[in-house]
Amino acid sequence: MLESFPDAASALARARAIMRDLADWSTDPWPQLEPISTAEQYAYALRTFGTARMVADRDPVVVFPFLDELVRRDAIAFDAEQPKSWLTADLRLCPDLWPLPEGVTLSLNTTLPFGTADSEPEDDATEEELDRMVSVLGPLSLDVSWDCGWRGLSDSKNCGLQLCLNSVWVEQHAELSPGQFGVWITLGTRVTWTPEGEAWRRDSGLRLGEEQQG
Repeated sequence: MLESFPDAASALARARAIMRDLADWSTDPWPQLEPISTAEQYAYALRTFGTARMVADRDPVVVFPFLDELVRRDAIAFDAEQPKSWLTADLRLCPDLWPLPEGVTLSLNTTLPFGTADSEPEDDATEEELDRMVSVLGPLSLDVSWDCGWRGLSDSKNCGLQLCLNSVWVEQHAELSPGQFGVWITLGTRVTWTPEGEAWRRDSGLRLGEEQQG
Protein backbone atom coordinates (compact mmCIF):
# COMPACT_ATOMS: atom_id res chain seq x y z
CA MET A 1 0.00 0.00 0.00
CA LEU A 2 1.16 3.52 -0.75
CA GLU A 3 0.66 4.76 2.78
CA SER A 4 3.19 5.95 5.33
CA PHE A 5 2.66 5.01 8.97
CA PRO A 6 4.44 6.78 11.82
CA ASP A 7 4.60 3.75 14.08
CA ALA A 8 3.72 0.08 14.45
CA ALA A 9 0.41 0.71 16.22
CA SER A 10 -0.84 2.93 13.38
CA ALA A 11 0.02 0.29 10.77
CA LEU A 12 -1.74 -2.39 12.82
CA ALA A 13 -4.85 -0.22 13.16
CA ARG A 14 -4.90 0.34 9.39
CA ALA A 15 -4.54 -3.37 8.68
CA ARG A 16 -7.50 -4.16 10.92
CA ALA A 17 -9.59 -1.41 9.34
CA ILE A 18 -8.96 -2.83 5.87
CA MET A 19 -10.09 -6.30 6.95
CA ARG A 20 -13.13 -4.87 8.73
CA ASP A 21 -14.19 -2.87 5.66
CA LEU A 22 -13.25 -5.23 2.83
CA ALA A 23 -13.26 -8.82 4.12
CA ASP A 24 -16.14 -11.16 4.92
CA TRP A 25 -13.88 -13.13 7.27
CA SER A 26 -10.31 -13.30 8.52
CA THR A 27 -8.30 -15.75 10.58
CA ASP A 28 -6.44 -15.13 13.82
CA PRO A 29 -3.16 -13.26 13.30
CA TRP A 30 0.01 -15.27 12.73
CA PRO A 31 2.92 -13.21 14.12
CA GLN A 32 6.54 -13.98 13.27
CA LEU A 33 9.16 -12.10 15.28
CA GLU A 34 12.45 -11.87 13.41
CA PRO A 35 15.74 -12.68 15.21
CA ILE A 36 17.75 -9.90 16.81
CA SER A 37 20.08 -8.69 14.08
CA THR A 38 21.31 -5.18 14.96
CA ALA A 39 23.10 -3.55 17.86
CA GLU A 40 20.05 -1.33 18.44
CA GLN A 41 17.77 -4.34 18.72
CA TYR A 42 20.17 -6.08 21.10
CA ALA A 43 20.42 -3.00 23.32
CA TYR A 44 16.64 -2.73 23.40
CA ALA A 45 16.24 -6.43 24.28
CA LEU A 46 18.84 -6.11 27.04
CA ARG A 47 17.10 -3.06 28.47
CA THR A 48 13.51 -4.29 28.11
CA PHE A 49 13.45 -8.08 28.39
CA GLY A 50 16.75 -9.35 29.76
CA THR A 51 16.47 -12.91 28.41
CA ALA A 52 16.28 -14.45 24.95
CA ARG A 53 16.35 -17.83 23.23
CA MET A 54 19.68 -18.65 21.61
CA VAL A 55 20.31 -21.08 18.76
CA ALA A 56 23.96 -21.91 18.05
CA ASP A 57 25.73 -24.12 15.54
CA ARG A 58 27.87 -26.89 16.98
CA ASP A 59 31.03 -25.20 15.71
CA PRO A 60 33.99 -26.00 17.98
CA VAL A 61 36.18 -23.25 16.54
CA VAL A 62 33.86 -20.22 16.55
CA VAL A 63 30.85 -21.02 18.75
CA PHE A 64 32.24 -23.23 21.52
CA PRO A 65 34.56 -20.54 23.01
CA PHE A 66 31.57 -18.16 23.09
CA LEU A 67 29.45 -20.80 24.86
CA ASP A 68 32.24 -21.43 27.36
CA GLU A 69 32.26 -17.72 28.18
CA LEU A 70 28.48 -17.73 28.68
CA VAL A 71 28.71 -20.71 31.02
CA ARG A 72 31.49 -18.99 32.95
CA ARG A 73 29.21 -15.99 33.46
CA ASP A 74 26.32 -18.24 34.50
CA ALA A 75 24.32 -16.59 31.71
CA ILE A 76 23.05 -19.70 29.99
CA ALA A 77 20.74 -22.63 30.71
CA PHE A 78 20.66 -25.39 28.13
CA ASP A 79 17.43 -27.21 27.41
CA ALA A 80 17.25 -30.87 28.42
CA GLU A 81 17.15 -32.19 24.83
CA GLN A 82 19.46 -30.81 22.18
CA PRO A 83 19.35 -31.41 18.39
CA LYS A 84 22.43 -33.03 16.91
CA SER A 85 23.36 -30.15 14.61
CA TRP A 86 22.77 -27.14 16.88
CA LEU A 87 22.26 -26.07 20.48
CA THR A 88 19.36 -24.16 21.98
CA ALA A 89 19.49 -22.33 25.28
CA ASP A 90 17.82 -19.62 27.31
CA LEU A 91 20.29 -16.77 27.60
CA ARG A 92 20.50 -14.03 30.21
CA LEU A 93 21.57 -11.03 28.14
CA CYS A 94 24.76 -9.23 29.11
CA PRO A 95 25.90 -5.76 28.00
CA ASP A 96 29.07 -6.81 26.20
CA LEU A 97 27.94 -9.89 24.24
CA TRP A 98 27.26 -8.01 20.99
CA PRO A 99 28.19 -8.62 18.25
CA LEU A 100 27.37 -12.32 18.30
CA PRO A 101 29.76 -14.74 16.62
CA GLU A 102 28.73 -16.23 13.29
CA GLY A 103 26.50 -19.24 13.84
CA VAL A 104 24.68 -17.79 16.86
CA THR A 105 21.20 -16.25 16.64
CA LEU A 106 19.00 -14.71 19.32
CA SER A 107 15.24 -14.35 19.32
CA LEU A 108 12.59 -13.12 21.73
CA ASN A 109 9.90 -15.39 20.28
CA THR A 110 9.85 -17.44 23.50
CA THR A 111 9.87 -14.37 25.76
CA LEU A 112 6.62 -12.74 26.90
CA PRO A 113 4.64 -11.13 25.36
CA PHE A 114 5.93 -12.66 22.12
CA GLY A 115 5.71 -16.23 23.36
CA THR A 116 6.62 -18.72 26.06
CA ALA A 117 9.13 -21.54 26.38
CA ASP A 118 6.54 -23.83 24.76
CA SER A 119 5.77 -21.58 21.79
CA GLU A 120 6.16 -22.96 18.26
CA PRO A 121 6.84 -20.93 15.09
CA GLU A 122 3.50 -21.95 13.59
CA ASP A 123 1.43 -20.73 16.56
CA ASP A 124 -1.31 -18.18 15.95
CA ALA A 125 -2.08 -15.39 18.42
CA THR A 126 -5.19 -13.59 19.56
CA GLU A 127 -5.71 -9.96 18.62
CA GLU A 128 -5.19 -9.03 22.29
CA GLU A 129 -1.85 -10.88 22.36
CA LEU A 130 -0.83 -9.09 19.15
CA ASP A 131 -1.65 -5.73 20.75
CA ARG A 132 0.72 -6.52 23.61
CA MET A 133 3.48 -7.52 21.18
CA VAL A 134 3.15 -4.31 19.20
CA SER A 135 3.07 -2.17 22.36
CA VAL A 136 6.60 -3.30 23.30
CA LEU A 137 8.01 -3.87 19.82
CA GLY A 138 10.46 -0.94 19.78
CA PRO A 139 13.07 -1.50 17.02
CA LEU A 140 12.34 -5.25 16.75
CA SER A 141 10.98 -6.60 13.48
CA LEU A 142 7.58 -8.34 13.47
CA ASP A 143 5.66 -9.70 10.50
CA VAL A 144 2.00 -10.62 10.88
CA SER A 145 -0.27 -12.38 8.42
CA TRP A 146 -4.01 -13.02 8.24
CA ASP A 147 -5.90 -15.18 5.77
CA CYS A 148 -8.93 -13.25 4.49
CA GLY A 149 -12.01 -13.76 2.38
CA TRP A 150 -12.07 -10.52 0.42
CA ARG A 151 -15.62 -9.36 -0.23
CA GLY A 152 -16.55 -9.55 -3.91
CA LEU A 153 -13.96 -12.12 -5.01
CA SER A 154 -15.13 -15.51 -6.22
CA ASP A 155 -12.13 -17.36 -4.74
CA SER A 156 -10.33 -16.81 -1.42
CA LYS A 157 -7.48 -19.33 -1.83
CA ASN A 158 -4.22 -17.69 -0.71
CA CYS A 159 -5.96 -14.36 -0.10
CA GLY A 160 -4.78 -12.40 2.89
CA LEU A 161 -3.09 -9.41 4.44
CA GLN A 162 0.54 -9.03 5.50
CA LEU A 163 1.67 -6.50 8.10
CA CYS A 164 5.38 -5.66 8.18
CA LEU A 165 6.70 -3.76 11.20
CA ASN A 166 10.28 -2.48 10.95
CA SER A 167 10.51 -4.49 7.73
CA VAL A 168 9.32 -4.54 4.13
CA TRP A 169 7.83 -7.37 2.12
CA VAL A 170 9.86 -8.57 -0.83
CA GLU A 171 9.18 -11.70 -2.86
CA GLN A 172 7.84 -14.27 -0.36
CA HIS A 173 9.73 -12.96 2.65
CA ALA A 174 10.27 -9.90 4.82
CA GLU A 175 13.45 -7.85 4.88
CA LEU A 176 14.63 -5.73 7.80
CA SER A 177 13.93 -2.02 7.29
CA PRO A 178 14.07 -0.06 10.57
CA GLY A 179 11.37 2.58 10.97
CA GLN A 180 9.23 1.34 8.07
CA PHE A 181 5.76 -0.07 8.63
CA GLY A 182 3.72 -1.46 5.75
CA VAL A 183 0.52 -3.27 4.85
CA TRP A 184 0.46 -5.70 1.92
CA ILE A 185 -2.65 -7.15 0.27
CA THR A 186 -2.74 -10.63 -1.30
CA LEU A 187 -5.52 -11.66 -3.68
CA GLY A 188 -4.30 -15.19 -4.37
CA THR A 189 -2.82 -16.69 -7.51
CA ARG A 190 -6.21 -17.68 -8.95
CA VAL A 191 -7.50 -14.10 -8.93
CA THR A 192 -4.57 -11.67 -8.89
CA TRP A 193 -3.89 -11.43 -12.62
CA THR A 194 -7.51 -11.74 -13.79
CA PRO A 195 -10.01 -9.00 -14.76
CA GLU A 196 -11.81 -9.83 -11.49
CA GLY A 197 -8.71 -9.04 -9.49
CA GLU A 198 -8.10 -5.84 -11.43
CA ALA A 199 -11.67 -4.74 -10.74
CA TRP A 200 -11.36 -5.51 -7.01
CA ARG A 201 -8.20 -3.42 -6.71
CA ARG A 202 -9.82 -0.56 -8.59
CA ASP A 203 -13.02 -0.64 -6.54
CA SER A 204 -11.36 -1.17 -3.15
CA GLY A 205 -10.45 2.49 -2.77
CA LEU A 206 -6.99 1.49 -1.47
CA ARG A 207 -3.87 3.34 -2.60
CA LEU A 208 -1.87 0.34 -3.80
CA GLY A 209 1.69 0.21 -5.05
CA GLU A 210 3.05 -1.89 -7.88
CA GLU A 211 1.94 -5.50 -8.04
CA GLN A 212 4.50 -8.01 -6.82
CA GLN A 213 5.04 -11.72 -7.35
CA GLY A 214 4.91 -13.87 -4.22
